[in-house]
Amino acid sequence: MTNPAEDGILYLNRDDIESLCNTIDPVAVMHEVFKLHASWQVILPDEAYLSWTNDRDEQVRSLNMPAYIGGSLNIAGTKIINGNIANPSRGLPRASGLTLLFDTTSVRINCIMEGAYLSSMRTASVTLLSAEIFKGQEIERAAILGAGVLAQAHIELLVKRLPHLRSIAIFDLDRRRITTLKAALASVLQAHEVELLETATAESAIRGAQFIVPATTTTTGYIQFDWLEPGTILVNISLDDPLPEVVFKADKVVVDDWNLVKNDPRRLIGRMYRAGHIIGPNESNENQEHKRRIDAQLGEVLLGSRPGRERLTDIILVNPFGLAIEDIALAAYVYHAAQELHMGIWLKR
Repeated sequence: MTNPAEDGILYLNRDDIESLCNTIDPVAVMHEVFKLHASWQVILPDEAYLSWTNDRDEQVRSLNMPAYIGGSLNIAGTKIINGNIANPSRGLPRASGLTLLFDTTSVRINCIMEGAYLSSMRTASVTLLSAEIFKGQEIERAAILGAGVLAQAHIELLVKRLPHLRSIAIFDLDRRRITTLKAALASVLQAHEVELLETATAESAIRGAQFIVPATTTTTGYIQFDWLEPGTILVNISLDDPLPEVVFKADKVVVDDWNLVKNDPRRLIGRMYRAGHIIGPNESNENQEHKRRIDAQLGEVLLGSRPGRERLTDIILVNPFGLAIEDIALAAYVYHAAQELHMGIWLKR
């Protein structure tokens, strides 16, 4: 009998991906990925960023993010993710995309899968990994800024992974989005006895929270350092929500990949680096005493080569860029599970 993997390409749609993700531990996958990253067993080129103005005078973009992961995974692929922040006003997702996996010998494409759900899952998984790495006291109250797809992915994982969590404060400029989100999450919140509390301002959501996740599309900073409680973990998965003062004053600033973060001119830390306000973890501080040093990469903390939390009162800023190795690793686990469970559709090459 002909092996379909030799003659075809496996396609996995969103329903397939959601089902298959329930069979794996995505946070454990991120743990594995960042250890390989810190051990120099990955290849991670700069992303290809394409931006243009569409026929409705909206700024849109397409990202192509290739990666190779060695170690036990030994997989290569690429993530294509496109976005238009005006899409939700038309009833469309802000972002959509595909993830492709390659055969590492022939380099033929083995699998094509819907990428947006996978992207939100890996983003939330890195956030939860950060909570587990840097947690001081048990997290009882969290704050989410923004009530979109990423907020939903985060809340679903937060309530499952943080056993002491009792409330999540949420703020969004569009209160209708919070209503929709509450309805979508009602059963999971009830099952884990977690309350979702709508707040009138971002500040009121953040104050008193031990764990904060901005998941917005704003390009204007607003989070002030004095809003943060001692011991707080702030995972900045957005672009610009924290003000530069948060970067300067936090006890720890940790990134996922310093080279990608510093080379990105569109996000906060990349801009601060270009302005001469920041130096990397390994850069000489000679004549640069006034600059804020980035303390570590996530994988270095996991391996123990750099310290994580040192005091319960440390305020820690985690600023992930979002790495293609995360998507490709998660996609590899999904692909193997799909083959074992005979899911997906085989496409003729």
